[in-house]
Amino acid sequence: MRIQRENPARPREIVGSVPVTTPDSVDDVVREAHRDFREWSRRPLGTRLAALGAAADRMDAKRSDLAALLARESGKPVADCRGEIGFAATYLRWVRDNAATVLMATTIDDDLGRIECAPAPYGVVAAITPWNAPIILSVLKLGPALAAGNTVVLKPSPLAPLAISAVAELLPGVRVMHGGAETVRALVAHPLIGKVAFTGGGDAGRSIAATAGQALTPVVLELGGNDPAVFLDDFALTPDDYERLVLASFATAGQVCMAAKRLYVPQARFDEFIESYLAAARRILTVGDPLDEKVTMGPVVSRAAAARMTALAADAWNRGGWMLPLAESPDSDGYFVAPTLVLDLPDDADLVRLEQFGPAVPVLTYDTEDEALARANNSELGLGASVWSVDEDRAFTFATRLEAGFTFINTHNRTGMSLRAPFGGTKRSGFGREYAVEGLREYVQTTVRHAPAAFRAGGPGMPARAYPGPTR
Repeated sequence: MRIQRENPARPREIVGSVPVTTPDSVDDVVREAHRDFREWSRRPLGTRLAALGAAADRMDAKRSDLAALLARESGKPVADCRGEIGFAATYLRWVRDNAATVLMATTIDDDLGRIECAPAPYGVVAAITPWNAPIILSVLKLGPALAAGNTVVLKPSPLAPLAISAVAELLPGVRVMHGGAETVRALVAHPLIGKVAFTGGGDAGRSIAATAGQALTPVVLELGGNDPAVFLDDFALTPDDYERLVLASFATAGQVCMAAKRLYVPQARFDEFIESYLAAARRILTVGDPLDEKVTMGPVVSRAAAARMTALAADAWNRGGWMLPLAESPDSDGYFVAPTLVLDLPDDADLVRLEQFGPAVPVLTYDTEDEALARANNSELGLGASVWSVDEDRAFTFATRLEAGFTFINTHNRTGMSLRAPFGGTKRSGFGREYAVEGLREYVQTTVRHAPAAFRAGGPGMPARAYPGPTR
């Protein structure tokens, strides 16, 4: 049995296929990965890190071919795909250059005794990754896990399994399996899985967390977001800033967890904002075949995703929404959805309260800063947010009151990411962090060796039932 992947821009074109790993076959794959772990974890840290750097070089060498494949299977513009692959290679090199410091053992040896703390790998990590940025979102797990001495069983999304499978072949210690929910459950429940890392939707995250909980397996979850972008009354955006803002919502056809999904604008500056936004969108948004270098937005990923956007648009229309198309979609049988701003929606409309994960974005007006804050925080999700102001200190102060794991200042989405800034959610957007030092530490557990001074040769000793004395 195989999973076939169609091109969402031309659904009759089959881009490729991958073999299905049945639930009964999961045990064999995990046990093979565990045998790999015994060998890989014994390699010196420097050897493991050098292997990651070499894999980054191989990714760069294959970037053009991988980007074309990723564009065809996911619908993302090919220029974006090249950028994703380049960023993934950059991240691997960052891990190579920084992991040794983070993964270093520490020793205290003084008159109170000797304590050694050392990071240890979990064993086999199950990495379950989505389709919208499959290479970088997989490498964010593979790089730190492999650096720490773990091996990985990678389970990509059936909607984009091809390019990431090719990337996985460039990395040591990675085995790939494909399948649906039953395969995932068998993987997460396996007793040799030491940790689970998942990026994806909330429903799947709950199921994975529940299965892992039964096995007492720790998890990292990066789930969805309904990111508010709040424009304070002193915001000042150049034409380039507006273009950056447009792509913050409509890159990858809006199918990004940290996209700007709700725009809150002062009522007094609403007309000015809309006029400038529309002008920027018409300059920068070109919808079409992802392999066309001029295209900046492709189709949504599937027929189901297109149908979901149609339903959200219908609900918005029924709730009094005013639709402002930003670009034309091609006359095609592909899964194209025209990018749209939606005005005049109430806060309880589906397009406002749910993560739309597509190219329709509500613009909402407010009168006071406290009102904007309350409405921005009125969501069970808390992944990202942004604040826009000419006064950076004012923006940071407002940001401290937003319920979000990562708040961008005067930007949003990928232009605001940094390899040194940990990323992850609050509330129902998950837990654990990726990127930065925190992302490396997710894949190690601290082990400790302790020799109290009292029991060293010639030490004073202490009664068997005594508690330790004061320490510094």
